[in-house]
Amino acid sequence: MAEAIMGYSPSGIFGYSHMLGGYAGGQAEYARVPHADVGLCKIPNGLTDEQVLFLSDIFPTGYMAAENCNIQPGHIVAIWGCGPVAQFAIRSAFLLGAERVIAIDRVPERLQMAKDGGAEVLNFEQVDVGEALKEMTGGRGPDAVMDAVGMESHGMGLEGLYDKAKQAVRLETDRPHALRQAIVACRKGGTVSIPGVFGGFADKIPMGAFMNKALTMKTGQTHVHRYFTPLLEHIQKGDIDPSFVITHRLPLEQAPHGYEIFKHKKDHCIKVVLKPGQSA
Repeated sequence: MAEAIMGYSPSGIFGYSHMLGGYAGGQAEYARVPHADVGLCKIPNGLTDEQVLFLSDIFPTGYMAAENCNIQPGHIVAIWGCGPVAQFAIRSAFLLGAERVIAIDRVPERLQMAKDGGAEVLNFEQVDVGEALKEMTGGRGPDAVMDAVGMESHGMGLEGLYDKAKQAVRLETDRPHALRQAIVACRKGGTVSIPGVFGGFADKIPMGAFMNKALTMKTGQTHVHRYFTPLLEHIQKGDIDPSFVITHRLPLEQAPHGYEIFKHKKDHCIKVVLKPGQSA
């Protein structure tokens, strides 16, 4: 399936779609790990499970996204989305030397968590994001922009209706509203980083803006093993405690409830940790 759409299959991924192997995920009492001699990493003593849990996915994803921004001293980074990956991208951008991070979302608890991480925030339902970014950067635009939303971004107005209509009749697979905004907002010669997942085909990408502003785009599924050791060292040194992102802890049998409240932004849910063997 992946070869037919992408030319080559990028990889097999646990807990992902059938396009990338259909392998079962790790939300279970036990997990069978093929090639465990290379697929597992040993955790040193003195760290809690919750401190290291996110080394398996969202911390490396946020860090790689920030690294892809080519951050230099004094840089301003704008991030669309304030979900769990974006929260790590915000903190990673500061770890890599960003002077300012501007985070864009509409969910109050996500915006507050971003502020707690040092970011300036914009609610896209209350301001014109493009104009606000120009004002905040002296008319220049952010040095790097990041789409941490991906294929299911919530567009506003006619553009949002356009994407929903085309997706409903299978003429478009992805809704790239955040990506469009990010490309247009980025300064000339800047970098576009995309940790947000895209699955197929997206319309109305402003390639004229991308090409004429000489932008660079970097993206990809996260190279988790590459980042495991350096990020573990950041945790050990106290540079970051990844457990900050956890808002809910639930027994495994309540996983459907966890997905429900996360999907529909209920109960101030940002990140759920499931605990096998724990009773309700």
